[in-house]
Amino acid sequence: MKNKLIIVIGGGAAGFFAAINVAEKHPGYRVIILEKSDKLLSKVRISGGGRCNVTNHCFDVNELVKNYPRGNKELKQVFSQFDVEDTIAWFKNKGIELKTERDDRMFPETDDSETIINCFLRQAEKRNIEICTQEEVLSLTFLENKKIEVKTSKQTYLADAVICSSGGHNAIKNYKFIKDTGHTISQLIPSLFTINLPESQLSGKAGNIKELMGLSVQNATVRVEKTKHQYSGPVLITHWGLSGPAVLKLSAFAAKDFHDLDYNAGIIVNWTGDMNEEKVKAVFNEHANSKTFMVNTPLFDLPKRLWEYFLNKADIAFQKPWIELGKKQQNKLAQLLTSDAYQMKGKTTFKDEFVTSGGVNLKEIDFKTMQSKIVPNLFFCGEVLDIDGITGGFNFQNAWSTAWIAADNV
Repeated sequence: MKNKLIIVIGGGAAGFFAAINVAEKHPGYRVIILEKSDKLLSKVRISGGGRCNVTNHCFDVNELVKNYPRGNKELKQVFSQFDVEDTIAWFKNKGIELKTERDDRMFPETDDSETIINCFLRQAEKRNIEICTQEEVLSLTFLENKKIEVKTSKQTYLADAVICSSGGHNAIKNYKFIKDTGHTISQLIPSLFTINLPESQLSGKAGNIKELMGLSVQNATVRVEKTKHQYSGPVLITHWGLSGPAVLKLSAFAAKDFHDLDYNAGIIVNWTGDMNEEKVKAVFNEHANSKTFMVNTPLFDLPKRLWEYFLNKADIAFQKPWIELGKKQQNKLAQLLTSDAYQMKGKTTFKDEFVTSGGVNLKEIDFKTMQSKIVPNLFFCGEVLDIDGITGGFNFQNAWSTAWIAADNV
């Protein structure tokens, strides 16, 4: 028992969490983290704008799994073993208090991702975990004595168990050593991206909506034409198109449809949230006798410059008072506010937080233990699996939970 060797592939969030928990549960084991690059915990460092969005204040597992476009069914079993409250308690036990923001995202009280990174590095040192950077895993071979031969770019190890936490990638070549074990890799598709709008997409004198970059609407609904996908929430106008929580959630849940459409799709925005044209016109009618200029009465919590954009788009003069608004212009403005149409031409990765839809096929994993159903003593955790969540700490929660279970079962 004292001589067991556990190899952890990947020096990211899931890899460190798995390694630390193995070392905690089995102090006599030799634990090695193999990282093919020269960087450790890079996603932890950039997450949440450098503050590290550790998890989300969502304690109801049935609600929590709704934030995962892929893997939600399997994660019910995972989160029943290690959930958000367990995550909070784990970090508290290591001296790190987490705080909850208004949107339920949870961060270390220090607002600094280095707090999490330093915690992991300290724990690794304390528990004698060996960390090898610039050492790429080339192959895994299952031997008759149930050990796994791990061949790397530098040497060969004979491991009693391997935990694969090599992360999500957009190139199939990064999964070669996993495919060679007999595992299948689900189609790799980008998730979590913003919508690009072409420069030529002008609307007469209204101009291009991207000229309003920096403006946001707190409750808008964005949908993809010819699909069932639509989501509501804050929408941000950027210098390349549309972003914000509603757009990012849409990109995750509609990832396959966007991919199949080659990121060229009709996008419809309801800037009022969920109101239809008739309800919008009813709001207009409340101002029907007003002599106030329309430009001075932005409705539906729209920023004034965005309201002006729609008046221009509907060919309504800024000096027109409400009392003079004709039926034709009223209909046009209502239609624009509830069904504003754009043509998406490409995507932009959200900040540096690259997330991939796709990975190790979930049918090949036992989610009670995170062990492979194909190769004994081979475990998987984190984004290497075909599991991904929307922004808000959900991808890290998947990493912590699956890594903890893997560590608990080696």
